[in-house]
Amino acid sequence: MNVLVAGGAGYIGAHAVRILLRTGHEPVVVDNLHRGHAEALPPGVPFFHVDLFDKATIFSILRQHRIECVMHFAALAYVGESVEQPLRYYANNVAATISLLEAMIEARTPRMVFSSTCATYGEPSQVPITEETPQNPINPYGRSKLFVEHILRDCVHAYPHLGVVSLRYFNVAGCAEDGSCGEDHDPETHLIPRLLLAVLGRLDAVTIFGTDYPTPDGTCIRDYIHVEDLCEAHVVAMDACRPGEFRAYNLGIGRGYSVLEVVEAVRRVTGQEVPIRYGARRPGDPAVLFADASKIERELGWRPRFTTIEPIVETAWRWFRTHPYGYRSAPQAK
Repeated sequence: MNVLVAGGAGYIGAHAVRILLRTGHEPVVVDNLHRGHAEALPPGVPFFHVDLFDKATIFSILRQHRIECVMHFAALAYVGESVEQPLRYYANNVAATISLLEAMIEARTPRMVFSSTCATYGEPSQVPITEETPQNPINPYGRSKLFVEHILRDCVHAYPHLGVVSLRYFNVAGCAEDGSCGEDHDPETHLIPRLLLAVLGRLDAVTIFGTDYPTPDGTCIRDYIHVEDLCEAHVVAMDACRPGEFRAYNLGIGRGYSVLEVVEAVRRVTGQEVPIRYGARRPGDPAVLFADASKIERELGWRPRFTTIEPIVETAWRWFRTHPYGYRSAPQAK
């Protein structure tokens, strides 16, 4: 299938490009490179440095490459930044998606797999979180993704040729198993990369926010899904797109790990102590979040290969120890 990967030079998008190639599809990448890296793309993959607001160019690419599905990863995704700059998030995540959809409708592109988030659920009263859990986001980032889900539902009703699958991610982690692709964020906010960067001496220490949660060790518990598992779910979802249908699925491993359990996993994998410090709770951090991802297994047959935290950390360590400065790193000795 010919697939337009919007945001394909970003962390998840670049991994998705590799999974698409591996499964016999033909990816075409568009990215404005605001936070993506052209160096993340495999040689030979068509790449267009373009913003989704450039509807005419997006339409031309859709037609020229006979795109059959759009995988839409292009978004800003920092919760704190969304609180400080809400208009920027609504413009980039919502308005730019409308521009993309307008180009898709005009080109009669029949499928979209949308990168959504568990942040649309806000602070749920019960876990595990199912797709029927009320969606009550508590920050502009989560609201921007939920707004797009509403827009997509309306579009599949208005344009019967279009089918959409929305995938609500939990904590995406890890790097390509072969070490060819990984995380390179600035700033880096994800827990596992920050811990590994601290081991490598690029951070003095990692702050653990809150040790008095009602959990076994007092720290927050989260569901970590390996990035390649997540991208493989996108391919499965693409094949399941049906005209006039909107579907939504959670993506997680169905169990959670506490912050201190992740710290211990990093210590075991690297064989080094992890410099940490303790801080106060952050507002809006629920104690426990993990997914019930049984719906996508039941309906589409997808299951994660990585179901425990240490192998996920191992793939991240393989990347960071050879790329301590991301894609601009010279290979380092192992």
